[in-house]
Amino acid sequence: MTSLSTLCYIEKDGKYLMLHRTVKKNDVNKDKWIGVGGHFEADESPEECLLREVREETGYELVSWKYRAVVTFVSGGGVTEYMSLFTADGFSGEPAPCDEGELAWVDKAEVLRLNIWEGDKIFFRLLDEEEGFFSLKLRYDGGDRLMEAALNGRPMELFDVRDESGACTGVRRERGVAHRDGSRHGTAHVWAVRKDEAGAYQVLLQKRSQEKDSYPGCYDISAAGHVAAGEGFPETALRELKEELGITAQPEELAFAGWHHGYCEDVFYGKPFRDREISAVYVYEGPVKETELSLQKEEVESVRWMDLEECIKAVRENSMASCLYEDELLMVRDYLGGRSR
Repeated sequence: MTSLSTLCYIEKDGKYLMLHRTVKKNDVNKDKWIGVGGHFEADESPEECLLREVREETGYELVSWKYRAVVTFVSGGGVTEYMSLFTADGFSGEPAPCDEGELAWVDKAEVLRLNIWEGDKIFFRLLDEEEGFFSLKLRYDGGDRLMEAALNGRPMELFDVRDESGACTGVRRERGVAHRDGSRHGTAHVWAVRKDEAGAYQVLLQKRSQEKDSYPGCYDISAAGHVAAGEGFPETALRELKEELGITAQPEELAFAGWHHGYCEDVFYGKPFRDREISAVYVYEGPVKETELSLQKEEVESVRWMDLEECIKAVRENSMASCLYEDELLMVRDYLGGRSR
């Protein structure tokens, strides 16, 4: 079954007009905070539905609005809703009580802290980043759990949000949203190591592509990546080795060195970036020939071997552009030292 609807977020003084849906018993949005809107009546256009629904739910007459997106909302219960998403910054009239719930003006920075749909956080991010007209698909499991998201036909990355121990909380969150609000998520880190002629350990560093959305051109772990929703740490590690460096490794060739908790905060391309990770750290000591590596150009610009102690010193003194954690390097050193005793 399919349905057509509109949803509008009216803006004023850095706030959105939000509707807390508390009235209807069998409302799919029960207890959620959403914008104002509703389903099309016969022969209505999106704009006609928008103006009518806003008038009925708020008492306002819109005088300035913008068509921002089409959101394909797949509930997981056999219903697909095609929702026309609008924002509005001009209106007249006096507010009227709403028979759907309670209306409230909420600071835009506070909206994400309300009980809203996980997928709504994605389009709020896109609206805030002034994304042009877009098509967003959101698929749920029949309840509140987001199972799939696609922007303009292309899949978006979803992470399992994790607690401090690393266990999944049951929430799945889109990558951009997770990095915007600092949600804890899993990553796999693989350090390729070797000994030089003097017996000292070296680590293989990758230089991140200039096209990366964070820390472009900085030195990083040999291979690393996010653990996708529903994926495990070991398979992520093996996949990232293959994709980023072209190394096909076997599970037994990855030695687990420990867990690392990391947090960093920065701004890239004018967007806030808060990265809170729990990482499974692996050591790979298989043969690595730089000339035979197949680098993923979207991710990796180049690679270099570096003495482990020199790398630790460079990170400690901030003398090398990198996004490495000193305590993680020390973990790798302790693991290798324990192996050599």
